[in-house]
Amino acid sequence: MAIQVYLEQVLKERGMTSKELCSIIGITEANLSILRSGKAKGIRFGTINKICYYLQCDVGDILKFDGNLEEEDDEN
Repeated sequence: MAIQVYLEQVLKERGMTSKELCSIIGITEANLSILRSGKAKGIRFGTINKICYYLQCDVGDILKFDGNLEEEDDEN
């Protein structure tokens, strides 16, 4: 995956559980789990905004580009 997700690390640094974050930003635990695992195909800017606001972090603290181009499957 070209975009690495570091949400788990930021949660630990802030002493917050994923369940607590879900509660305050209004997202299901299942959806946050997909994001934390790096398996999400996309995320709304509004959700990123809430995560960064409540964790007092920058987007670059939770999402990082690994320098590689990820090719999408063209099988549809």
